Amino acid sequence: MAERLQKVLARAGFGSRRQIETWIRDGKITVNGKLAELGVTVADTDLVKIEGRSVSIAADPTRTARTLIYHKPAGELTTRKDEAGRPTVFDNLPRIKNGRWITVGRLDFNTSGLLLVTTDGELAHRLMHPSWEIEREYAVRILGKVDEESLKRLQDGVMLEDGMAAFASIQDAGGAGANHWYHVIVREGKNREVRRLWESQGLQVSRLIRIRYGPIELPRSVRAGHFQDLQQDEVKALYATVKLDAPAPHVMRRPGKKRRRPR
Repeated sequence: MAERLQKVLARAGFGSRRQIETWIRDGKITVNGKLAELGVTVADTDLVKIEGRSVSIAADPTRTARTLIYHKPAGELTTRKDEAGRPTVFDNLPRIKNGRWITVGRLDFNTSGLLLVTTDGELAHRLMHPSWEIEREYAVRILGKVDEESLKRLQDGVMLEDGMAAFASIQDAGGAGANHWYHVIVREGKNREVRRLWESQGLQVSRLIRIRYGPIELPRSVRAGHFQDLQQDEVKALYATVKLDAPAPHVMRRPGKKRRRPR
C-alpha cells in the first residue's frame, strides 16, 4: 500500500517528518529518478534516494525501533555537527547500522537533563508536535526572590515574542540563600520557553534541568553524558501517549559510557 514519503522515511528512522519535509523542499530526495514533491506517495517497489544514496523503504519485520534516555550535560549541543568544534550529544550516542538517531526536541547549550533519542521518526514527530500537548517537566533554580504576583502571571499566561506562553504547573521545591528551586511543567516546547518565561518577570535562571518528558523520568542511575535504553514498560507507555503501537523489545544494554571524541 502506498503511503506518503515523509511518513515512510520517518518510520524507517531516517529523520523526523518535519526534517524529511525540509529535505524534500531542498531537493535532496528523489523517487524513481525524479525530484520528490510534498505529498508524493511511495510503495515498497519504488526507488528512493536521499542525496544520491539509495535507501530501503521496505518493511523489515526483523528490525525494531530503539529509544534511549540520554542525560545531557550543560555544554553540549543537540545539533549533529558544530562548525566551531563544540561537543554535541551525538558524540556520546551508540553507533547504529541502520537509520539514524533523532532527538525528541532540543535542550539548549546551558540546559542539562533528560533528552529522549530514538530511531523512530514517527514517534519523534508525534512527541514533538504541539497538538499532543506532551508534558515536559523541569527543575529550575532562580536567583532572587519570586513574588506571588509573578507566579500567578506565569501560570495565567505571558506574551512572548512568538505568542502566549504559560506554565501548566509551578511547584516550590525549596532552597536556601539567594537561590530557590521550582519544578515547572510546559506542554508546547517553544524555543527556550522556560528561560524566557522567567526572564519576562525580570528573574534570572541560574540552572535548568529537564527531569521528565511525558511518562519518562530521568533516572538517578544515568549520569551526565551517559545513556540507557528504555525498559519495555517505558516503551509501551511512551508509544501509548501518542497512540502508536509499541515495537518489539530491543536487546537491553547497561547504561552507556561516553565515546571518546576524535582529536
